[in-house]
Order: sequence, then structure tokens, then C-alpha cells
Amino acid sequence: MAPSGFNAQQIILLLALAASLLTATQAATVVVGGSENWRYGYNYTEWAANTAPFYFQDTLVFKYDNKSAHSVYMLPNLWSYSQCDFSKAKLLANPSQGEGDGFQFELNQWRVFYFASGEGNDCKDGLMKLVVVPWPRF
Repeated sequence: MAPSGFNAQQIILLLALAASLLTATQAATVVVGGSENWRYGYNYTEWAANTAPFYFQDTLVFKYDNKSAHSVYMLPNLWSYSQCDFSKAKLLANPSQGEGDGFQFELNQWRVFYFASGEGNDCKDGLMKLVVVPWPRF
């Protein structure tokens, strides 16, 4: 009769494999714009292309000082994003919420996220808009 169950060596190997998978799938915290932070005149489309891929449970951090009067909105669709139309957008962070550690947003759904600053000409003239599509981790 063949033995049933695992021996100690197999259990240790299984635990080591599980631990390595957990380590590889930990979420990242990503500062939007890197060292440039969230500011007027920086190309976030290029930054996102160079920083991708983004994954589920990653956290985006929008850092800006409240003297610069920026914000973070989530826009509902590509048209709103391309036109910088905030009529149906959701305010995520007002101008005072980017100070210090910044405003944090977790990518918790598989969808396209459209972000932009809704202050003055930040979106249209200042390039302060960003598209992110998170992928599942394997």
C-alpha cells in the first residue's frame, strides 16, 4: 500500500514555494511622476508608459504641495479624459491633500483608471492627466 500524505521534506519545499510566491506578488507603492511628483508641465503619459506595468493592489501616491493648488480627480471615461471634462468626474483629493505623504489610491479593480488635476489649466495645458490599467499578478 502506498503511503498517503506528505513527508517533511515535501512540506518544507511546499512552504518555501508558497513563501516565494507571496513575496513575488506583494503590492507596490508608486509615487506618480517619481521624483517629479504631481506637478504642472510633466508628461505623465510618458511616465506611465516607462513605469508600467501596474498591478492590482498597487497603490498610487499623488504628492504635491498645497501652494501649487493641484488636485486628483477620477474621470469616468476616455472622452472625459481627452477633453478634460470634469462634469462627471469624482474628486479624490483636493488641493490640500497632496502634502506630506501625499494622497494614496489603491488600484483595486480591473478597469481603466483615468486621473487628472481639475485646477485651472492643469489638465489641458499642464499635462496633469494619467491613464492606468492594472493587471493581475501571477
